[in-house]
Amino acid sequence: MFSTSSNVNSTTQRKKLKQYECDVCNKRFYQSSHLSAHKQTHGDKSHECDVCRKKFYHRWTLKTHKKIHTSERPYECDVCEKKFPQSSNLIRHKRIHTNERPYECDVCQKKFFDSGHLTKHKRIHTSEKPYRCDVCKKKFFESGHLTRHKRTHTGEKPYECDVCKKKFPQSSDLIRHKRIHSGESLYQCDVCEKKFSRSSSLIRHKRTHSGERPYECNVCPKKFFESSHVTKHKRIHTGEKPYGCDVCERKFSDSSSLASHKRRHTGKRLYKCDNCNKKFFTLSNLISHRRTHSQEKPHECDVCKKKFSVSSGLARPKITHSGERPHKCDVCNKKFSLLTYLKQHKIVHSLVKPYECDVCKKKFSRAICLTKHKQTHSGEKPFRRNMREEVFSAKLFRTT
Repeated sequence: MFSTSSNVNSTTQRKKLKQYECDVCNKRFYQSSHLSAHKQTHGDKSHECDVCRKKFYHRWTLKTHKKIHTSERPYECDVCEKKFPQSSNLIRHKRIHTNERPYECDVCQKKFFDSGHLTKHKRIHTSEKPYRCDVCKKKFFESGHLTRHKRTHTGEKPYECDVCKKKFPQSSDLIRHKRIHSGESLYQCDVCEKKFSRSSSLIRHKRTHSGERPYECNVCPKKFFESSHVTKHKRIHTGEKPYGCDVCERKFSDSSSLASHKRRHTGKRLYKCDNCNKKFFTLSNLISHRRTHSQEKPHECDVCKKKFSVSSGLARPKITHSGERPHKCDVCNKKFSLLTYLKQHKIVHSLVKPYECDVCKKKFSRAICLTKHKQTHSGEKPFRRNMREEVFSAKLFRTT
């Protein structure tokens, strides 16, 4: 009882100590110098890196950033020997090993390693997006998200891998990518012992064991493992496709799909299977392919217990069990369980027949119709034979 009241008193005391308030966003600070530094975030980024041209609000932030280019990391973790450019980075990192999360959200009680993550998280509850793109007016929770987004307009990728020469829009992407070459995996799941190069990846992975889906769509009742999946999912309802290919003008709902698509124009297959040397455009395709060798099927339907090698395989059986048909044709109002079925159906209304027989040049609206038609040329009739066998089996069953 005593400790609880002392905690309340200490919290009240800390709030009183934050006497310096920003007149723009009402954020409070312990010291006037902190307030002065914060106010610059509402102004211009006047300090520019002479290597990658990235801009910063503060001179000291620029100085820290430059260590990325020099690879200077003087602060080392005594547990995993990982190095950091700043002592504050090391302090935050050590909490991964101790699992200390001192900052708690007063709305959902979720805890965080540092106060910055808590501040960003709270915007999920308030829907505050203070950072706006001056090109397309899109708003973001964090300034870093805005910086990354702006590169979708400029196409800028200042960070290059010194192994495969692949370029990235931000340094953290490059750091994560390099772990593919080094095979570095620092964080291990205590359930299945799978290893990850990032702590955040491990946290998301653990939800596949616990089934926790903390992020819910406000349009439909679908829930997700992480917030970025909700953002991408919502574009199904809005039809928004903000990422356009500059070669064929095809548009996509997320940047990763655009990046994968662009490789099909260049023919680059960066990810190679170490068993059969087959190459793939995306890392996710390689991971899925590797399971054909290992026969691993980690994704199980909780209704029929059928297992799948990829998580997307769960979509069809789950909808089949629920009977849900969320995708409706705007012409004839017919409903479908999957978006791909709706897209195939819409071809009937458009009278587009993209599939042509190379023997008689007859055209079809669906690939399966063309496949069946080709059997009229080859003489093969597997569908009719299967139908006869089913009818015969049914008659035999009735007679017995």
